[in-house]
This record gives sequence, C-alpha cells and structure tokens, in this order.
Amino acid sequence: MNLPEEYINNNLGQLREGGSNQEINKQLFSSNSISESNNLDKVREILFGNQVREVEKRFARLEERLVKEFNDVRDETRKRLDALEIYLKKEVDFLTERLKNEQAERDTAVQTLSEEHRSIAISLEKKFAQFDEQTINSQRDLREQILNQSKSLQDDIRQKYEEILALLQREAQELHRDKTDSSKLAALFTDLAIRLNTQNKS
Repeated sequence: MNLPEEYINNNLGQLREGGSNQEINKQLFSSNSISESNNLDKVREILFGNQVREVEKRFARLEERLVKEFNDVRDETRKRLDALEIYLKKEVDFLTERLKNEQAERDTAVQTLSEEHRSIAISLEKKFAQFDEQTINSQRDLREQILNQSKSLQDDIRQKYEEILALLQREAQELHRDKTDSSKLAALFTDLAIRLNTQNKS
C-alpha cells in the first residue's frame, strides 16, 4: 500500500530540514499504521458490513425485548410484592387485632377470677369471723349454763341437806321423846332373842 504523495513529500521536507532517521522511521510507521487501519476498516465494511449491521439490529431488538421483558418482570414483581405486602399487612393487622382481643379477654377473665377470689376470701373471712363469734357465744352460753346448773345443783344440795338435817333433827327429837330406859330395852331384847331362838329350833 502506497502513501499519498503529498503526505510523503511533506514528511520528506520535514526530514530534510533536520529530522533524524529514527524520527523519520517513526513517522513513516505511524502513517502506514493509520493507512492500514483505514483500509482494514473499509475491507471489513465491504465484507462484513451487512452482517454486522444485521447482527447489531438483532442485538438491538434482543436488547429491546430483554429490556421490555425485564421491565415487565419488574412491574409484575412489584405488583406481586405490593399485593403480598398488602396481604401481609392485613394478616398482621388481623393477628394484632386478634391478639389484642385475646389479651383483653384474658385480662377480663383474670380480673373476674381475681374478683371472685377476693369475694371468696372475704366470704371465708366473714364465715370464719362468724364461726369464731358463734364459738365464743356458744362457749359463753355453755359456761353460763354450767354455772347456772352448778348454782342450781348447789341450791338443790343445800335444800336436801337442810331437809335431811331437819328430818334428822325431828327424828332425834322423836327418838329422844320415845326413848325408854335400859331395863325395858333389855327385856325387849331378851324377849326378841328368845323368839328368834325358838323359831330357829322349830
């Protein structure tokens, strides 16, 4: 491949003006490389231009389709995620409300049980107090009854004692009036002894 004469003449003029051989070689190599690169591009364009453009079109269409599908998938995913988020939010709200209701029911049940327990405790305390009071009253009544019976028995014993004492006094007075002398008693006992002896023999 030949370089254009104008480019070569310009480069040769510059070289004559005082450039070294090394610089001349560099410039010539650079010019050759540029020219060869341009020529290769032209050859590629001639040989593969249509195919490259067709491939680029296909790549463009594929890219558009991928972008469209990606956008569709992204939109569908966003819709599904939004629907899932709404569903989960509803479920969380439902479970939260249910937990609140159950907690309120448990609190009410606990409060009811606590009130019942308090009522039972108060009732038991009242019954224990009543039982203690009844026991104290019963003991007091029993002591009073025992005391009254004891007094009654003492009065009865005193009365019986006085009656017996009066009877003994009357009997003693009668015995004192009716007593006989010793001779009459001796004769009486002798006669009694003879009768008993006779009855034993018969």
